Amino acid sequence: MDNINLLMRKWQKETIKLSSALGETGYQKDLLKKYVSSGWLESLGYGAYKLAGDTVEWYGAIEALQKQKGSDIHPGGKTALILKGYAHYLGTSLNHIDLFGSKADILPKWFKDHDWRVSVIYIQTKLFKYNLLESYSNSLLGNVEVKVSSPELAALEMLHLVPKGQSFDEAAKIMEGLTTLRPELVQRLLEQCNSVKVKRLFLFIAEKHDHPWIKELKLNRINLGSGKRVIEEDGVLDKKYYITVPREYAG
Repeated sequence: MDNINLLMRKWQKETIKLSSALGETGYQKDLLKKYVSSGWLESLGYGAYKLAGDTVEWYGAIEALQKQKGSDIHPGGKTALILKGYAHYLGTSLNHIDLFGSKADILPKWFKDHDWRVSVIYIQTKLFKYNLLESYSNSLLGNVEVKVSSPELAALEMLHLVPKGQSFDEAAKIMEGLTTLRPELVQRLLEQCNSVKVKRLFLFIAEKHDHPWIKELKLNRINLGSGKRVIEEDGVLDKKYYITVPREYAG
């Protein structure tokens, strides 16, 4: 009884604990099954538990993956920009969540099978190595603190989804508000970014909005590749960045 009382006292509401982390503190699978059958805990599927009767949202699950598993999966792209207040006209309610991570970072089955009451899309990408600590910041969601993309990283992730998963026009409107990006971090991210399309599109839109930080970038250190990139099928070719853009953004 002392074991379950100790566990309950330490267990923060709205959070999930992974069996791997619980096992490291002495709570093995047989004991956890006993706690479930006794009504103390509820299983979310293989390897994940919550307090019985507690409500856990998607961010409680991401917090568990980040802090207990060391996962780099995080809210990014437009989702992170909304969370950070950079997309005011879209409102603050989130019914669609974009998560980003590396090709090696897999969402566990219990996460994918659970109904989080929002649409959750996980984008596994080679866009970055996701190893720049300063490209993340923390957001308090409910009572849970989660690592999310910084505005600098989020903008590039958002552009990664243009045009199939994100409209050009909306991305450009959101980027209009990114007037205070840190040029040092933007520089490092652009140098690390593996997508020529994303880098060219980011610079094109930033120049269109005449953001002050773009003047501090050293473009000669950024690999912008060669050849044309088609972003808008019926668009106009921008001769500086050699990408096709909507006609209203050309010239």
